[in-house]
Amino acid sequence: MEATVVKTGTEGKTWGGGNQPLKASYGKMMMWFFIVSDALTFSGFLASYGFSRFKFVDAWPIADEVFTHFPFLHGVDAPMYYVAFMTFILIFSSVTMVLAVDAGHKMQQKKVIFYLFLTIIGGAIFVGSQAWEWNTFIKGDYGAIETKGGQIVQFLDKEGERVALRDFAAAATGERTEQTKENGIWFKNEAEYYPSVSFEQVKAGFLANDNLLVRLQHKDEHGQHIILSREESIAKVVNDGHMVVEGANLHHNEYGHPLFADFFFFITGFHGFHVLTGVLINCIIFFNVILGTYERRGSYEMVEKVGLYWHFVDLVWVFVFTFFYLV
Repeated sequence: MEATVVKTGTEGKTWGGGNQPLKASYGKMMMWFFIVSDALTFSGFLASYGFSRFKFVDAWPIADEVFTHFPFLHGVDAPMYYVAFMTFILIFSSVTMVLAVDAGHKMQQKKVIFYLFLTIIGGAIFVGSQAWEWNTFIKGDYGAIETKGGQIVQFLDKEGERVALRDFAAAATGERTEQTKENGIWFKNEAEYYPSVSFEQVKAGFLANDNLLVRLQHKDEHGQHIILSREESIAKVVNDGHMVVEGANLHHNEYGHPLFADFFFFITGFHGFHVLTGVLINCIIFFNVILGTYERRGSYEMVEKVGLYWHFVDLVWVFVFTFFYLV
């Protein structure tokens, strides 16, 4: 039995796609392959985050209580404002990238330069904002204590407002040898090695202030943190308290379950790496446009390929923003 080959196209080829299947160049096809594979990677990360959050839903931090800072507004409660600003900047940079690609199709060099410049500025602001957010998240604001079982205990006044450890901790007694790179761990300094107050100082200050209560990381059936009575609070701190936690890292998290910090650093860091890479690539394309490279080629397709990557990065942030901050 002979196989029958159906020939198409004027040249009689089995598949008439030639070197531009789906009317896309090789470079654009490879960019789409990369975007699809990277989308699957981010999907796996976000799915893992979702499963972990569902498993520990009663101990998961509330985003509105964690991301409350805004640069130059110390002490002002501004939940999610700065994250919303970051999101607006990134989406705006996607709009300027669309305009740059459109100008490239029309062979308008000056407009491509202008819109690419705005895109680079938007991406740089986003990366800088994310670095500031990381720094704030790592340093913390109020502090908490961790129990022997690994639970986080936060402190409130009787009006239900958070109280920082430094505001009520007892004064230090005795002398302590300062941690330096010469007499201790070489890659850590005093501030990194020791918290600003010790657990004993926190315990003594807490016992001396009758208006303080503790709040557990777990929530009740209404989704609100469980707040203990004064007697229960004393028993929790004295009998179960273990160490002071300030800020968040890969092992401890003053805001709640440590997995929240692990996923936050990994997923937002991975996305931030993508944005930083996009900014650097845009800078290279930007200088090539200034030098007239694509004018001589007669095509600004390279701008379009980078634009595909940039739109993908923006779209991923929409999902990261939704998972971490809104849901």
